[in-house]
Amino acid sequence: MIAVMNAQTNSMSGRDLLNAAARFGLLTALALFIIGQFSANAASAEANSLKPPAQGQIPVAFVISEGAVIIDFCGPWEVFRDVMVSSGDHPFRLYTVSDKTDPITAGGGMKIVSNYTFADAPAPKVIVIPAQSEPSRAMLKWIREATKNTDVTMSVCTGAFVLAKTGLLSGKSATTFHAAFGTFAMQFPDIKLKRGARFVEDGNLASAGGLSSGIDLALRVVERYYGRDVAQKTAYNMEYQGQGWMNADSNQVYAAAPVSTAEHPLCPVCGMDVDVATAPKSVFKGKTYYFCSDDDKKIFDSAPDKFVDADKKL
Repeated sequence: MIAVMNAQTNSMSGRDLLNAAARFGLLTALALFIIGQFSANAASAEANSLKPPAQGQIPVAFVISEGAVIIDFCGPWEVFRDVMVSSGDHPFRLYTVSDKTDPITAGGGMKIVSNYTFADAPAPKVIVIPAQSEPSRAMLKWIREATKNTDVTMSVCTGAFVLAKTGLLSGKSATTFHAAFGTFAMQFPDIKLKRGARFVEDGNLASAGGLSSGIDLALRVVERYYGRDVAQKTAYNMEYQGQGWMNADSNQVYAAAPVSTAEHPLCPVCGMDVDVATAPKSVFKGKTYYFCSDDDKKIFDSAPDKFVDADKKL
């Protein structure tokens, strides 16, 4: 009887031991996973770190021309303006550069007088290129030459087209505004377009998706210079709660192109909604296509096969 009881006790102790070991193993695995995630995030935060100057401010040039989209440059401007380091100093010096110092008309009618022209602008360490009108040869030359010595040359939205036209992005990766994916891919087949990226970094070049994505890329640049804590404090002080600057792949909602249907037609050039009652249209191979604008219709009519083929691939 005693032997049986001892056997039962030993058996129960064995099961308890196995259960305890299993629980311990699970907790250990969970702890290791959390540590691994923390280490990965820390490594990501430190990746591509930049060294701020020992003294003086970091010059940031905003390249603008007619039609410059306000949030594309004002968003990053506010980010860099609001950065404060432990000494209490603001480490970035901001200025605009354009073809002329006469007033230019930005998006929505805002009038801007640039601080400098391309002939007399100080050498920048960061360049911000927003969406804007067709770049001048002087602008492309200045960006091309200045980028030889920048820490970051960044585009926002369709500012990627300006950066691409410098030739600097050839063979590199980039992104742009989601409605411009198709046009960008066709115009610059030698650039690796990343759909669904909030921003893309490749060497000292970087590109953000549309509009508010520029805020995230600017915060990422701040992080590269001064670390995540400073970037987080900057975002906090701005009351900016977006998390995209910590995850370059956070634009996955735009990775797949929306599908155009008879009930809900989309412009084949930019993918935006169209009103069939008023939209310009073209007929190609028996199918009617509607466009957001006459410009998009002209682009489509110049090479309809490319747009139809691109639509099939997405």
